[in-house]
Amino acid sequence: MSTHLYGVHAVQAALDYSPKKIRLVYFDDQRQDARLKSLLEALQAQGLKPEKADRKKLDKLADGKHHQGIVISVELPAMRGEEQLKRDVAALEAMPFYLALDQVQDPHNLGACLRSADALGVHGVIVPKDNAAGITPTVCKVASGAAETVPVYQVTNLARTLRWLKSQNIWLAGAAGEAAQSVLETDLNLPLVLVLGAEGDGLRRLTQQECDFLIKIPMVGQVESLNVSVAAGILMFETFRQRQGQT
Repeated sequence: MSTHLYGVHAVQAALDYSPKKIRLVYFDDQRQDARLKSLLEALQAQGLKPEKADRKKLDKLADGKHHQGIVISVELPAMRGEEQLKRDVAALEAMPFYLALDQVQDPHNLGACLRSADALGVHGVIVPKDNAAGITPTVCKVASGAAETVPVYQVTNLARTLRWLKSQNIWLAGAAGEAAQSVLETDLNLPLVLVLGAEGDGLRRLTQQECDFLIKIPMVGQVESLNVSVAAGILMFETFRQRQGQT
């Protein structure tokens, strides 16, 4: 299965991390853009033959989004399984840092989480097989290349997987609005999985029970909760900040 990626940043990411998955390249030859020209030369160096396309075709391929004169067709990244997760955890040399999403079904949220995860050094995102978004064309577009750089592990039983991660001396921090502990008061500089539930429903009971502790994001406004990808971004950044030794 393939999807279209567009824009200089997304295409460069695909070129950097998965050039062999790029199948077709379409570009606007009316653009006199040095960055676009350099990108096309790099694609040609991979043996690809960019095709000229008018703006109307590019707009259609990019679903009307801002494509910066370039669109590529790429194979979707493969999902990884539970056994691969175990192998990857065992092979980690850095302090483990994962994100687990409990039945997050909106592909836009998963794509946004992947983009933040890439920026903040997360080693992978764990999702259940049932009632949850997986890698789709929409996820890839929103992720802007991060679906290629951040592994997504699809597991049959999320609670069981979290239990196994705990057995590997990795802490589980669940995000919950009712938590007594603020993320700003919590030491996150440890082997960690941040666990977030679907927007509205939050963490399922069994998932929450597996968590070692619960944390919340302090808020002063009238809104009761944040979009799950926004909340995940805040929690991932605070973890990243603490690991950088910043104050």
